Amino acid sequence: MTKNILIIKLSAIGDVIHALPTAAAIKETWPNSHITWVVSPVALDIVRNSPAIDDIIVFERKKLNSLSSFLKYIKPFSAQLNKRHYDICIDLQGLLKSAVIAFLSHADKKIGYVNMREGSGFISKAVKGPNYNGHIVERYLDTVRYLGCAPQNIDFPLGITNTDTHNAQQILFANNILPTNKYLTLVIGANWSNKRWPTKYFSQIVDWCNTNDIVPILTGAGSIDKNLAKLIQDTAQTKAVNLVNSTSLKELAYIIKNSVAVIGGDTGNLHIAAALKTPAIMIMGPTDANRNGLYQQTQNVLEVPYECKHCWKRKCKFNRDCLSIIKPDMVIQKLQTIINLSK
Repeated sequence: MTKNILIIKLSAIGDVIHALPTAAAIKETWPNSHITWVVSPVALDIVRNSPAIDDIIVFERKKLNSLSSFLKYIKPFSAQLNKRHYDICIDLQGLLKSAVIAFLSHADKKIGYVNMREGSGFISKAVKGPNYNGHIVERYLDTVRYLGCAPQNIDFPLGITNTDTHNAQQILFANNILPTNKYLTLVIGANWSNKRWPTKYFSQIVDWCNTNDIVPILTGAGSIDKNLAKLIQDTAQTKAVNLVNSTSLKELAYIIKNSVAVIGGDTGNLHIAAALKTPAIMIMGPTDANRNGLYQQTQNVLEVPYECKHCWKRKCKFNRDCLSIIKPDMVIQKLQTIINLSK
């Protein structure tokens, strides 16, 4: 019998990437299962075209800001959700908003990952598996292990299409980057300001790349990243290719996949690198590498030495520029090891 399974993981981009192996593990165990994924608009591109996901339902949280908007939105959303009867609902968000979705799903069985908050554990059974203190990918996978899945190879089914590949290749070619060129992807932004490595340090990496026949590529999206890219370019003594706001998420994934390495903070595009097994260097301070670091690349994480690290705060109570203590030479030393370059 076909199992109908609902996965709720709304955001953010990195978190949705971390949850993808659960869908792959389900398909590995029950190839004929039907997986529906509920996601927010910001992370939609991550699950779109994934070979492990059959249907996608977009949940627009911003439409629930008032009682009237909630009542107007929730009825058609619930109707869309209940077009299919679910045997199992897996809440990997673990918040009030995902608990509402799980409740509305009317699934026969509702489970969630170990860290259920905001009362979501009253709707879905929190699964405390053997990895409850481990990496978030493994915490998510513990939910499907509880159901009987035993994934042998952890797969991140991103679904980079032929169109994504073609478009990315054209973008590289338009910037004079040929298949024979080595390039380094610099992820210059992050949602939290204290997850961003200083722009002056990225400028030094740009200059190092140009002295080592590696093309430096600046990547990101939005107005903040656009301004960061300008600061990097103004400070660097040599040129970098600026692809900020020039790619889709999957086009950037292709570019990341073919990089010699990727450098940045704890943000979605670094987790894409880990998912694609591209060597990466993640610079971390307010978040915990044990939980959120590079999956299966823990040796490539550089953490600040402060006692207050892993504070999980968006703003430092000591007003430090948290990541500035990780100097460019530390990153370059790690980079040289990764790409096997002599000093």
